[in-house]
Amino acid sequence: MAIKFWLISALTLLVAGCTVGPDYRRPAVDVPVDWRISEQEAKELTDTDWWRQFNDPVLDSLIETALRENKDLLVAAARIEEFAGRYGIVRSDLFPQVGATGEYSRQRISESGENPLAPGYKTTTDSFTATLNAGWEIDIWGRIRRSTEAARAQLIASEEGRRAVLLTLVGNVASSYINLRDLDRRLAISRSTAKSRGESYQLFRERFAGGLISDLELSQNRSQYDEALASIPPLEKAVAQQENGLSVLLGRNPGPIPRGKEIDQLVLPAVVAGLPSDLLERRPDIRQAEQTLIAANAQIGVAKAAYFPTISLTGAFGSASGDLSDLFKGPAKIWQYSAPVSLPLFTAGRIAGSVQEAEALQQQALIGYQQAIQNGFREVNDALVDQTQTRKQLAAQKSQVDSLRQYASIARLRYDNGYTDYLAVLDAERSLFNAELAYTQTQGALHLAMVNLYKALGGGWVDRADQRTRSAAAPVDTTRRDDIGAPR
Repeated sequence: MAIKFWLISALTLLVAGCTVGPDYRRPAVDVPVDWRISEQEAKELTDTDWWRQFNDPVLDSLIETALRENKDLLVAAARIEEFAGRYGIVRSDLFPQVGATGEYSRQRISESGENPLAPGYKTTTDSFTATLNAGWEIDIWGRIRRSTEAARAQLIASEEGRRAVLLTLVGNVASSYINLRDLDRRLAISRSTAKSRGESYQLFRERFAGGLISDLELSQNRSQYDEALASIPPLEKAVAQQENGLSVLLGRNPGPIPRGKEIDQLVLPAVVAGLPSDLLERRPDIRQAEQTLIAANAQIGVAKAAYFPTISLTGAFGSASGDLSDLFKGPAKIWQYSAPVSLPLFTAGRIAGSVQEAEALQQQALIGYQQAIQNGFREVNDALVDQTQTRKQLAAQKSQVDSLRQYASIARLRYDNGYTDYLAVLDAERSLFNAELAYTQTQGALHLAMVNLYKALGGGWVDRADQRTRSAAAPVDTTRRDDIGAPR
């Protein structure tokens, strides 16, 4: 009988391999030949730790801390373990499921009644049973294989999702630190200006008391001092809030952040090179979107497989005896096997609805993939335009600050020598103050544009940063393994 069982299994496997549903093929995408702005001096630096180009050890240390302790990254790593578990559950259906059971029971029957027990019949009996059970659904139409394909794609997508979190995290830490140093610089300018104008106001009060200037000039000078004082509290608030936000990125409670180099001491990273076609393989979010599309594509096959018969092989082999010492002797042997087949005949459109749903989800995933690519191209182009135009803006503002410093110096000299009224000094110093703040803000904007460019292009630096993570759940790099389907 056992030979017949395995013969049926072999014959069934001969017809296996017909997998319903569409096989995945990467959709054709419209890839630009080049970016809208081409940098002649761009360098291939996408595989390096680009944040180290700022040459600030404090920033390097903050990023290292975030890679170890950021909560979003830890959650993303745990999510990979979740999908790895799901993949293992789905994939297990490809193989026979074997189990064992054992049972002991004791029973007593009643001696009373109209029919007395025959002489020698025991009222109390024992029963011992040991059975080995096996079941296997033959995946003729590929339902389980498609389910496994979908689960594997979801696992890889979760890994790419974690890498996308990592990419965003490094960029956000660098951006937050640059914003913090920008705010620090603007706060220093405001405090320095307030101190200088406070000293000037004290001098004007003394001159007013001596009758050397009018109350109009004193009020004008006081307005300058108040203007500088009023600019300090908003900047102090922004600094504290920026520190709190950066602390959370580091996986810590809100608190102070150590400082390194000043904003104008940070080395500006080099412009990174790359072709638009590289973006499809560099950016984790695009690769995640493609894996989501692969999973949705496989689910169509799972839904269509419900139209076809389901064939399973089940069997049991064991022993049953009333005496434990006879349990494994020949007469106690028991066995059973079957090959149940189920075929849907009328489902009132349930299967058709499932197929329609799966196809609609696949279309949504396809559009999401195309949208992720277009968004990636837009972000790179935006970052290139941003850094190019911000450089021009910064150069113009630098010239403006130099001119206004000269203007303020001449206006003060002419006022002290009685050639002009104080309005000229007031205008010159106010313009210089605002220009210095704007220049510092543009400095930070240029650094942020370079951060956004490296984030938008992605690259091998994500792998290098990944090596520095010390999450509790170590993810499997499913993107570079060919043995995902191996049993374990």
